[in-house]
Amino acid sequence: MTETNDQIQSNDIPGAADVPAAAEGQQERRGGRGEGRGDRRGRGRDNRRGQERDSEWQERVVQIRRVSKTVKGGKKMSFRAIVVVGNEKGQVGVGVGKAGDVIGAVRKGVADGKKHLVKVPLTRHSSIPTQGNGRDGAASVLIRPAAPGTGVIAGGSIRTVLELAGIKNVLAKRLGSKTPLNNARAAMDALAGLRTHKETAKERGISLEQIYS
Repeated sequence: MTETNDQIQSNDIPGAADVPAAAEGQQERRGGRGEGRGDRRGRGRDNRRGQERDSEWQERVVQIRRVSKTVKGGKKMSFRAIVVVGNEKGQVGVGVGKAGDVIGAVRKGVADGKKHLVKVPLTRHSSIPTQGNGRDGAASVLIRPAAPGTGVIAGGSIRTVLELAGIKNVLAKRLGSKTPLNNARAAMDALAGLRTHKETAKERGISLEQIYS
């Protein structure tokens, strides 16, 4: 961040030799103000649209660890970041990024999370339609729907995944491993296996009323 600020300050400050040239070309700039405004407006709209798209997504860092890799010359140190990305509207993803600095690792984790998004079916009470089980490695996660007002009963990385998915009433239990990455991926596996009642009825070839009866 310090290098960037130094570059901006050194490039934005005009020199003494540039002042007369700016004064002489002021009349030419007045003639082409219309075109410059049009270009700036177009660029401003594109930037606003990009910011709106980015504002829909939220990122939360679950864990940052300093890891090492043994190479020929010794050990190479780097950072690993586990990031959860979601829009709180039924889409969530878990990503892992590794880089020589923390900012680069988080940036890679966000990009990786957006590549592995899962669409979660939500009810009108911001819960899940059915019970789900997920497993990754030695970690196992159980999630169950809950009544309105229950809240997110979960902990660790599982809670982060459920909150960014937009689920507000759910019961979750972690079984097995305590590793944050395995628990987050197990929660993703459980969410990916959820089906709505309409989808279940279509797969079984029966009507929706027969499922509720």
